[in-house]
Amino acid sequence: MLDSSHSGPTQPPEIAPSPQLRRELRGWTRDLAVALGLALVIIIFLYQPVKVEGTSMAPLLSDQERIFINKFVYRFEPIGRGDVIVFWYPLDRSKSFIKRVIGLPGDTIEIRSGHLYLDGKELREPYVPAFYLDGSSYALRRIPADNYFVMGDHRDSSNDSRMFGPVPRQYIYGKAVFAYWPVDHFGSLALSSTVNAASK
Repeated sequence: MLDSSHSGPTQPPEIAPSPQLRRELRGWTRDLAVALGLALVIIIFLYQPVKVEGTSMAPLLSDQERIFINKFVYRFEPIGRGDVIVFWYPLDRSKSFIKRVIGLPGDTIEIRSGHLYLDGKELREPYVPAFYLDGSSYALRRIPADNYFVMGDHRDSSNDSRMFGPVPRQYIYGKAVFAYWPVDHFGSLALSSTVNAASK
């Protein structure tokens, strides 16, 4: 027989967290909240999400791809050759374009049957597949001060400085830095934007 009047084993008393542990938890929570807040501020004020429309920057960027642009980077560093930039379309400032910087202020630009010459030397463009080149030509010209010659990597489907001329500095408002959608394109755009100018 079992004696129902006999109580079961005594439960050990619960141990409350020590004051030091509570202080540490509060500190970690506060630090995490601050870090998340700073990250949110950086994303909102320094970066801007942009949807790419069209194929003029293929294969680097595809139609409907989502990227982040840095809106403040050019306050601290100069615009560089090879940068992929976002700017107001010079002929209609209600529209934004995304292209690659090819020529800097003071450079001379010439295109002969699709081959681009910078200051008299053919520009190596590893980011442009051969089947994306076109056979167009562009007469030799010098880029004015505070202007930039821009082109799409998909040369035969790009409306760029060959059509509307160099882009004034004040129209440029961001640098493409990071792709986040689709997920197979996730990552930095910096390595893909390197340009080497050399004589072939």
